[in-house]
Amino acid sequence: MAVERPISFAELSQLTALGVQPTSIGFATLTLESDRFICVREEVNGTKQVVIIDLNDANNVMRRPISAESAIMHPEEKVIALRAQRQLQIFNIELKQKVKSHLIHEDVVFWTWISNTTLGIVTDTAVYHWCAYAPASAPDTQTSDAPVKVFDRHASLTGNQIINYRVTDDDKWYVLVGISSNTTNPAGFKVKGAMQLFSRERGVTQPIEGHAASFAKLRLEGGTSDTKLFAFAVRTATGAKLHIVEIDHEASNPVYAKKAVDVFFPPEATNDFPVAMQVSQRYGIVYLVTKYGFIHLYDLETGTCIYMNRISGETMFVTCEHESTSGIIGVNRKGQVLSVTVDDDTIIPYILQTLNNPDLAIRLASRANLPGADDLYTRQFSNLFASGSFSEAAKVAANSPRGILRTPQTIDAFKGVPVQAGQLSPILQYFGILLERGKLNKYESLELARPVLVQGRKQLLEKWLKEDKIECSEELGDIVRTHDMTLALSVYLRANVPNKVVACFAETGQFAKIIVYSKRVNYTPDYASLLQHITRLNPDQGAEFAGQLVNDESGPLVDVERVVDVFMSQNMIQQATSFLLDALKENRPEQGALQTRLLEMNLVNAPQVADAILGNEMFSHYDRPRIANLCEKAGLLQRALEHYEDIADIKRVVVHTNLLAADWLVNYFGKLTTEQTLECFNEMLRVNIRQNLQVVVQAATKYSEFIGAVRLIEMFESFKTFEGLYYYLGSVVNVSEDPEVHFKYIQAATRTGQIREVERIVRESNFYNPEKVKNFLKEAKLADQLPLIIVCDRFDYVHDLVLYLYQNGLTNFIEVYVQRVNSARTPQVIGGLLDVDCDETTIKALLASVTGPVPVDELVDEVEKRNRLKLILPWLEAKIAAGQQEPAIYNAIAKIYIDSNNNPEAFLKENNVYDPLVVGKYCEKRDPYLAYIAYAKGFCDDELILITNENQMFKHQARYLVKRRRLELWAQVLNSENIHKRQLIDQVVATAVPESTDPEDVSVTVKAFLSADLPTELIELLEKIVLEPSAFSDNSNLKKLLLLTAIRADKGKVMGYIDKIDGFDVNEIAGIATEQGLYEEAFTLFRKHNQHLDAMNVLVEYIVSIDRASQYATKVDEPAVWSRLGKAQLDGLRIKDAIDSYIKADDPSNYLEVIETSSRAAKHDDLVRYLQMARKTLREPAIDTELAFAYARTDRLHDMEEFLAMTNVADQLLAGEKAFDAGLYDAARLLFSSISNWARLATTLIYLGENQAAVDAARKAGNTQVWKQVNAACIDKKEFRLAQICGLNLIVHAEELTALVQLYEYAGYTDELISLLEAGLGLERAHMGMFTELSVLYAKYRPERLMEHLKLFWSRINIPKVIRACEQAHLWSELVFLYVKYDEFDNAALAMMERSADAWEHNQFKEVVVKVANIEIYYKALNHYLQEQPMLLNDLLSVLAARIDHTRVVKMFQKADELPMIKSYLIAVQHNNIPAVNESYNELLIEDEDYETLRNSTDSQDAFDSLGLAARLEKHDLLEFRRLAAHLYKQNSKWELSIALSKQDKLFKDAIETAATSQSTDVAEELLTYFVDIGNKECYTATLYVCYDLIRPDAAQFLSWRSGLNDFTMVTLFVETFSFHPKLILTETNDRCSADLLTVQRHQADLLSSLDKKIKELSTKTAAKEQQEEAAPILAGMGNLMIGGGPGFGAPSTSYLQPQNTNFY
Repeated sequence: MAVERPISFAELSQLTALGVQPTSIGFATLTLESDRFICVREEVNGTKQVVIIDLNDANNVMRRPISAESAIMHPEEKVIALRAQRQLQIFNIELKQKVKSHLIHEDVVFWTWISNTTLGIVTDTAVYHWCAYAPASAPDTQTSDAPVKVFDRHASLTGNQIINYRVTDDDKWYVLVGISSNTTNPAGFKVKGAMQLFSRERGVTQPIEGHAASFAKLRLEGGTSDTKLFAFAVRTATGAKLHIVEIDHEASNPVYAKKAVDVFFPPEATNDFPVAMQVSQRYGIVYLVTKYGFIHLYDLETGTCIYMNRISGETMFVTCEHESTSGIIGVNRKGQVLSVTVDDDTIIPYILQTLNNPDLAIRLASRANLPGADDLYTRQFSNLFASGSFSEAAKVAANSPRGILRTPQTIDAFKGVPVQAGQLSPILQYFGILLERGKLNKYESLELARPVLVQGRKQLLEKWLKEDKIECSEELGDIVRTHDMTLALSVYLRANVPNKVVACFAETGQFAKIIVYSKRVNYTPDYASLLQHITRLNPDQGAEFAGQLVNDESGPLVDVERVVDVFMSQNMIQQATSFLLDALKENRPEQGALQTRLLEMNLVNAPQVADAILGNEMFSHYDRPRIANLCEKAGLLQRALEHYEDIADIKRVVVHTNLLAADWLVNYFGKLTTEQTLECFNEMLRVNIRQNLQVVVQAATKYSEFIGAVRLIEMFESFKTFEGLYYYLGSVVNVSEDPEVHFKYIQAATRTGQIREVERIVRESNFYNPEKVKNFLKEAKLADQLPLIIVCDRFDYVHDLVLYLYQNGLTNFIEVYVQRVNSARTPQVIGGLLDVDCDETTIKALLASVTGPVPVDELVDEVEKRNRLKLILPWLEAKIAAGQQEPAIYNAIAKIYIDSNNNPEAFLKENNVYDPLVVGKYCEKRDPYLAYIAYAKGFCDDELILITNENQMFKHQARYLVKRRRLELWAQVLNSENIHKRQLIDQVVATAVPESTDPEDVSVTVKAFLSADLPTELIELLEKIVLEPSAFSDNSNLKKLLLLTAIRADKGKVMGYIDKIDGFDVNEIAGIATEQGLYEEAFTLFRKHNQHLDAMNVLVEYIVSIDRASQYATKVDEPAVWSRLGKAQLDGLRIKDAIDSYIKADDPSNYLEVIETSSRAAKHDDLVRYLQMARKTLREPAIDTELAFAYARTDRLHDMEEFLAMTNVADQLLAGEKAFDAGLYDAARLLFSSISNWARLATTLIYLGENQAAVDAARKAGNTQVWKQVNAACIDKKEFRLAQICGLNLIVHAEELTALVQLYEYAGYTDELISLLEAGLGLERAHMGMFTELSVLYAKYRPERLMEHLKLFWSRINIPKVIRACEQAHLWSELVFLYVKYDEFDNAALAMMERSADAWEHNQFKEVVVKVANIEIYYKALNHYLQEQPMLLNDLLSVLAARIDHTRVVKMFQKADELPMIKSYLIAVQHNNIPAVNESYNELLIEDEDYETLRNSTDSQDAFDSLGLAARLEKHDLLEFRRLAAHLYKQNSKWELSIALSKQDKLFKDAIETAATSQSTDVAEELLTYFVDIGNKECYTATLYVCYDLIRPDAAQFLSWRSGLNDFTMVTLFVETFSFHPKLILTETNDRCSADLLTVQRHQADLLSSLDKKIKELSTKTAAKEQQEEAAPILAGMGNLMIGGGPGFGAPSTSYLQPQNTNFY
């Protein structure tokens, strides 16, 4: 039997499918440092980037914009090393930070990660190591800032391309690998490999010829450590070799014999050579990869070639070790990421059967722990053991793969070997070998530990545990526990036996570790029992352990109440309290009972502790009434109040204020309701007002806002304690806004004699009712009226105050009021005194006595209202004499002067202190001029304008406005709504401005007129200023303004002003005139000032008179004027005149516009004249280019040739393109030929009809577009030979192929197109598109040639596109072929079924259908075969058996009623024990009456409805089927049904066996009774024997006595007694010696033997009798049928037992 290949081969990823460009997949751009990352440098749309593929998550591709020359990823972490020229950098991608950076002094030709920390860097001259990164696995690694030189490169590597650099794990050996072309030795292999092997310890270099190399380790048989090996492969002209040599040999190890084996290369790979090598440490196998994609597997120890095959059609240019599979991973040039490793299941059978090398199979199986050589090991072990070679047998057992021989049986076998004198016992040899090789298993560890511990050498066991040489188990821990508890704990920990570990922790006192360990291993011990045990031993540790249990982060591990019970059972109050405080710290509702319990125990035993607990407010869910009562009994009144809720309890306790802290009690009232608090206050005042008043006042003060001041005032008043009321209100009045509170406080203070407090509160409070307080104070008749004065002063009751004081003769308090309280109220006091007709002398005296500030305005107002203004004149003059400068004083003086006509005008003009606005208002009705003076002095603009308008004072107003210089004010008076505006303007023009000599006055006035948009009035004003002699006649700005205003408002005056005025900016005025449409005025301005060019611009741009412009140009005759005229003529399309003007101006500057306009107007002859003029002064490409084109346009080819021959700067290509576009092909040929532009020349020649010349030109051009044009032209003219030449140059460009195919197809030239593509297949640049398009054309037009083409080139076509073409052309065979090659197995299978007549083939279909992804296709295929190929159905099912749902298949064929067709399939899959399969198969067996197979089926498979089958079979005609039904009933414990069926068919043996199997006494005794009833003594005896453990002895004896069967019964009962009642015998014979007992046992054995023999004889007789009965006819011996019976009817049958006397009757 052929063995499958010994390797496992897989494609891990496809880089092109991940978006990597195929051009970026190569040795120079792709790196693979480990099996974790692939790093690719590529350029997309001009942007360089690095692509990083994590093979563990290949779909998550990282792209980074990095333009480095080389990039390599760290083997394990997302760290990238970059190189740009000589700059080396290392970046951590995840942290986005730079790790290291260095500028090396040499060019780097190769570099790689040689470890997780170090980079190997190769330059042209040396090799460096740079420890540049500390990975997460070794964070303490000391890195270096710069690379360190390791060794110099050998001369043999000069000129080589370095492809690899390897380092040993111990950093002692290095090998550098390079390749180069063999150009010096033609006879040698074309690619030469060179290596440099370097030893760091010796500092020696050895050059070696080789292509691939690797270091390896191998543990040789008998070696104490690994042997270091160096393997390398080389290909020369004479052959290829794999060399394996030992390095750094150790004396304790065997010597490794050098290996040199041939490497086979197939004939088709003559140029193939090794490119990569990896060694698997696990398997000891060398993976050798060649350039052509072959893989070779060699055994490292023997050098034997195990396997060779091709795994890739492309070069695998980079490889590395695949750690997860101990294989090799690599990337080929197609972007496939491939992995190869040893197939564990097939390699050993492959070596045995294909290589026929048992020795290698045994070595490899042992080394890599592989299956497949188990029989070899077993036979070898048996042979060695049998021959007495116990040492060798021990080695074989120890080295057996997967430990197949390391069993208890092997240990027992070695233990059973006798020990030779002077030699080590085989069992110890066996254990010694196992310990050297590795770790013992469970059984071996147990067997070795017992003698070691018995000998007291537990240190050996400790040593083996540390070295992990033995396997820990619970049994081993139990053995060790009797000798050393700590060592046993270590064993239990390693064996993960939680219950034993916890017990050890407890016994050794390591309580703190119990919880940590239990959580770690997810084990829950009985913590309560543990706690009780620990507490009994050490209370403190018990408390600590309890805290750990309850405060565990995952929740309490033990019931808290149970813990408390443990502590209280030992009267540990302190520990219980400490524990509960810690356990109940979260204060959860469900902990209420425990909180109560904690407080109770402490209130009874330690009240101070309970007080502290309650004071910390830790708990809130305990029984508060209970705790409150206990607190009161313990004398903790404060705590009792905190917990009482019943007001009666509270009142009972709260009156004892002498025992309570006042501050706390005050705060406590805040916790009660308002009603409760008031009740407590009343109770406290009622019980002891003197003791409790202070506390009540404090509490009332604090909670006044909540209780309400009114209620508290009523309370205090009810107890008639004004003192309490005063102190209470004194505390709240400052924060209260209740008027009643303030009033009551004033009352209480007054009644308690606190006058100063009354004075303070009436002065500071803003919340009392002033009217009510004023009336109360009046009624109080206080000796000191100051409080009343303050109230009246604050709330403006001055008049009432003056009246009250004056009427009550308290005038002295009036003086006090104005002198000491508020002098500002003097005006109201004076007014009040005047109202009561107080003496004027008294008033003046009072006024003179006031020393404080008196508001003069109010005083003046008060006396003025009463026409007594002169009354205060002496007082005013006194103030002025005192030097006061208050405006109000002077306002009053001014009013008095005005009223008395005491020279007021002089006072108003000279005095600067009075308020002009106030005085002016006072004068408006008395004298408007005085008002004007006051307003003008105070710049009261609005009031001045109003008074002058009302009194027609426009001259004064005009002068004021000019002098005032306020534009806002001007805007106000010049407003169109001002009815006095005209009169004002007349006065401004006639008087105010002419009088002014200040330029600023005039300037502001003009601006005001401008802002008011009064151009006419402004012109009048400016004419007055500018045209008439004045101080401002020569002002240029005013002249300019006059012109501008005239332009805007009176255009008719502009020309006159131009003649009269000079000295202004001509350009500015002309520009404005132009903008306003005054073109003639602008022209006149320019002409007047000899600005001819500007005048010409006005003529041509605004007046638009080309004729006047021509006349003006002729008159002036200036080049600039002619040039401007030419531009105007050009714009007017007077092209000939324009060119004449430009020529006169000799100005070529506007050549672009001239060229464009002339070209559009086709004035090529005139253009030639202009361009010839322009070339004299300018050398511009546009001029020469256009001149060449103008020659072409005018058909002056001779002039063109002369022009092209001379020096020029023409863009001949552009000129040629223009000529070509214009259809001037002869001229275009001249132009293209002169610049050798073959591409355009070819196109031109096509239009000239010179096809051959066009092809020659296209060949010289080498341009794709040209080939397309020439090709299209040749096709159009049916020059297919030339078209094919062009086409071959086009089809190699994939992007041009589609258009070319469409061109041929639309023209109908399919044969020529096919010929073209067939000719192109042999081209070097043939690509996939060509093969694909040819396939499509074959499908459309040559279907008979398609299959051959696909078989040859399927790998080079775009399969999906060809699939669509085949579908459209109905080429089904070809379609299936493509589906298979494209791995579209689902579609292939469907196509073969849908088009079976054309595409189906059985063997191909079998190969395809097993690869489909959609399992529904399996069932479609079965239906298809059922309909069309029923004879091949089972063959298909055998292929699909491992993939289909057997139940569904069975149902499908049951529905189709074709179940017998798949019988062989049912047999093949019945081992899966599926109900549907079993039932269907059983159904077929019943139909076939194959009872034996049916019985085997039901016995071997149990997944079916056995009861249903039994019910069906018990009615079957055949006996064996009924017997099978009984058997099924027995299997389902339906004992009665089974036995009844056996009785029916007289299958008594089956019935007896069923009864014995049932283990039911009732069933057995019922069967025994049945046999007695039918008189079958043999079966009766057999039943007693077989069912002796079920039948009761008394029941058997009864039947025996009644039926006379004592002889058949006693033997069985005797055996039963001895078998099942040995204790009875021993009891009766306990006084006998052991010899008697042995005699009895021997006798018992003899009886059993004889009984067994008799039973066998009876069974034989019964069987013979049954056969005889079955063979005899049922009605034999009976003559005529008789209803009443024949002769002897009624006689007793001899076959039945006779009834016996029972003595009951």
